[in-house]
Amino acid sequence: MTTNSIAQFITVLILFIAVLVLTGFVSMWIAKYQKVQEKGTNIEIIETARISSTKYIQLVRIGERYVAYAVCKDTVTKLADVPEEEIQTKESIAGETKSFKDVLELLKIQKQ
Repeated sequence: MTTNSIAQFITVLILFIAVLVLTGFVSMWIAKYQKVQEKGTNIEIIETARISSTKYIQLVRIGERYVAYAVCKDTVTKLADVPEEEIQTKESIAGETKSFKDVLELLKIQKQ
């Protein structure tokens, strides 16, 4: 191998790595841009439950309403409107947690 072919190989390798790095930065920039575009919208997916490999139930907030949808491979079907009082968020569940001592006390009371 000549010096010229080694220089060409190193140049191509550097260009290849530069293109990979540039692609990574552009992908991250586009992801951040899309995330900012989604903020402030009135549509939010609250929770998703998988039924099978291609079927899901999604709880979606649209404005002030909550709606349950069945999402399949080719279709989306509205199941029902869900009252806001029936929605359990992570914050409301975290407020209901009990300590281990409280749970043991409840078990002792139930045994008696």
